[in-house]
Amino acid sequence: MCGRFSQFFTWEEVHNFLNISGAARNLPARYNIAPTQEARVARFSGGGLRLDSLNWGLVPSWAKDGKMAARMINARAETVVEKPSFRSAFYHRRCIVPADGFYEWRGSKGAKQPYRILPQSGELFGFAGLWERWEKREHEPLETFTIITTEANTKLARVHHRMPLILGQADFGHWLAPGLSINEAQTLLRSAPNDAVAFHAVSQRVNNTRNDDPSCIEPLAQGEEPIA
Repeated sequence: MCGRFSQFFTWEEVHNFLNISGAARNLPARYNIAPTQEARVARFSGGGLRLDSLNWGLVPSWAKDGKMAARMINARAETVVEKPSFRSAFYHRRCIVPADGFYEWRGSKGAKQPYRILPQSGELFGFAGLWERWEKREHEPLETFTIITTEANTKLARVHHRMPLILGQADFGHWLAPGLSINEAQTLLRSAPNDAVAFHAVSQRVNNTRNDDPSCIEPLAQGEEPIA
């Protein structure tokens, strides 16, 4: 799964990475984004790719309320087309979630070591995502998103068995294009290669969602720990 990630890129960095349209603006740095919190998502609007703030945890348009959001932060690539909660968004509301990195935990319960996974290239990740708009007469419209996950590549499998579906830059336009067929999508729903990612152990400060500062991403003194 993907349960935490970071977005501390600048406007220039995300604009160059995704070819975002719109006027430049200051973006708040987020080092420890948790489920149900706001995060930035790239989606088509008015003919261009725009960066918007949506809540993490997808709420389908048919939901009675927004309580299911915390359980819908991820959608499995293997079943995303079949699940009623994700099927409509998969066909009509795909997006890209830019990120500087994400976190996973390894070890026994009560003694899990957090790891930060980041792009080997030094650029950004582009996670495949879906978004929805939930509207009820007595409530303000709520826009939410989920991150698609897949099996971890052999490198990350030493930390966790799942990982976000990381798109290559050459696939961005294909993923966002209207009318994407299931057969076409299958070519994109795959694990990123081993050389796309790096990781290092980080402080357990990241375990607490109230901690959202640069200390969350700093490697431990020993650097990247070897994992047997």
